[in-house]
Amino acid sequence: MEGRFETFTVLINRISRSVRKIKNQEMAGYQLRSAHISCLYYLYAVGRLTATELCERCEEDKATVSRALDFLEENGYLLYKTKSDKHYRSVITLTEKGKAAGKQIADKIDRVLEEVSVGLTDEERAAFYRALSIISDNLEHVSKA
Repeated sequence: MEGRFETFTVLINRISRSVRKIKNQEMAGYQLRSAHISCLYYLYAVGRLTATELCERCEEDKATVSRALDFLEENGYLLYKTKSDKHYRSVITLTEKGKAAGKQIADKIDRVLEEVSVGLTDEERAAFYRALSIISDNLEHVSKA
């Protein structure tokens, strides 16, 4: 029982750190950070989203997504299709530059997912994600108590 907490927290932190490191290494040439990559990935995958929808998909706070979107807009990766007085309600789409970066990100994610799945059967991977989802939901519930 004593080792469960240490094992769980250490492994989760290692996974999170590795994901951030991969994101940062792969996008260094674009001068993009982790939050930028998440925004580009979801915009590429879905096509068009609002800032509010991006916050939900990226699991990032509004300020982080807002700063990321400002950077991406200023650097020609995205544009706002609708002009709203509330920027977070405006529909966002990728420019050609953004689509190229989004494709590179999606391709890298696919390669990484293939590599990290080596040695797991489809059933084992499904069970892992199911268990991780339950743990995530339970932790969220406990943290609100």
